[in-house]
Amino acid sequence: MPVTQGRSRRDRNNVLNRPEFMSLNQPLKTNNPEARGSGRKASHKHQQSQHQAPEHAPPETPENNNERRESIKLPEEDCMLLNPSFKVIAVNSLFAIDICLSKRMGVCARNTSSWGGMRSMVKLLALTGHGIPWVIGTLWSLTRSNTLAGQEVLINLLLALLLDIMTVAGMQKLVKRKGPWEMAPSFMDYLAMDVYSFPAAHASRAAMVSKFLLSHLVLAVPLRILLMLWCVLVGVSRILLGRHHLTDVGAGFALGYLHFTLVEMMWLSTSTCKTLVSLGTFSWIPL
Repeated sequence: MPVTQGRSRRDRNNVLNRPEFMSLNQPLKTNNPEARGSGRKASHKHQQSQHQAPEHAPPETPENNNERRESIKLPEEDCMLLNPSFKVIAVNSLFAIDICLSKRMGVCARNTSSWGGMRSMVKLLALTGHGIPWVIGTLWSLTRSNTLAGQEVLINLLLALLLDIMTVAGMQKLVKRKGPWEMAPSFMDYLAMDVYSFPAAHASRAAMVSKFLLSHLVLAVPLRILLMLWCVLVGVSRILLGRHHLTDVGAGFALGYLHFTLVEMMWLSTSTCKTLVSLGTFSWIPL
């Protein structure tokens, strides 16, 4: 009696014995007898194949194991790095912060942005760092210069500008990084080959020109401060317009300083500049 009472209590406490769950305890019913027979035959064949498989299976070798592993391998784009290193995590986190901050700082990216009313003023400020106006202005000043010292400085500045444009265009073509906001390049950008985001061409040019002028022109302290402030504002303007990331502008500043260092190392002498001016004005007379 105690055993039967214990069993009855268990049956009552079992959830599957409730009326709403009784169908889960019953086997599947099939009305078609042929389906039952086919199911039994299929299970019988499956059991026979399992018993016969070890007899006919070829012996396992390291080569067969390698082939199986290669066949099971997933494509590289479908694989996930389950245990990334700390360096990978840190780099990805920095890139994510860079993209997030750059998008938030793009307050003049559209006319409907929060600072959309200042977009034209910011674009005018960014235009002062464009390569085409600087090249044209340098050539015009070179035609108006009458002193050898002025011509020497202007020719080396022109060399630095051309070096900056070509180097930045090549790096942008190699990296092909897009800006934080989807924008089509303007006609002036196509002329200067400033199509992609990394590195920032305007920031590179502003850093190189400001360092060049500070080194080769005698300027008062207020002008020096304004020149350095202009360099920083040109880089910030490109971020406000949504054209570049923060890292793009930082890399542009570093690249501009590198261009200035290279031009200082390859500085053209006064005699070389005089020869180039003579060739440019078709007044060169060979000895």
